[in-house]
Amino acid sequence: MQDAAGAPLTSAEPSPSASSTSVDGGRFGPRTLLAAVALVVLVLDQVTKVAALATLTPGEPVDLVGSWIRLNIIRNPGAAFSLGDDATWVLTILSLAILVGVLVAARRVGDRTWGVTLGLLLGGAVGNLVDRFAREPGPGRGHVVDFIDYFGLFVGNVADIAIVLAAGVVMVLAHRGVPLGPGSGRHEANADD
Repeated sequence: MQDAAGAPLTSAEPSPSASSTSVDGGRFGPRTLLAAVALVVLVLDQVTKVAALATLTPGEPVDLVGSWIRLNIIRNPGAAFSLGDDATWVLTILSLAILVGVLVAARRVGDRTWGVTLGLLLGGAVGNLVDRFAREPGPGRGHVVDFIDYFGLFVGNVADIAIVLAAGVVMVLAHRGVPLGPGSGRHEANADD
């Protein structure tokens, strides 16, 4: 019931909770997508690594697609293609720099595709950083768990897939000239959720 004659039944301004939970007709905004994709990648990466450690034996690959794609567990102290085996701490610092760069870019993201792409990159970087800090031989020097063997050329993991996919999408977005966010540096009211 109305308290006073002529008073509207609803407020003229939307409630804060209604406007803060959805953007553009109920879809997730770019920053929410970034965070959600990063979390999904991180969880998938860590769950598959735990499963690989529990079920695979080093030196005993399991064929998935003939001998082209196999499950073959290794502990990688280096980067892709086993580069930098003797510089694990350098790779940790590089991964931390990428993490900081993605977090800085995340503040400006205003495009959903960029949000998903940065989420893939963030989730992959954090997934491998977890290994660098939490696995043997020790913090900052930990070996990354890799278990997906591609054609006998290299062995990777879910985090690596996310990082490579993100790199490909970044190249496409850059080629097409898709901006990360508003060009003037201003944040639009609906750029975030």
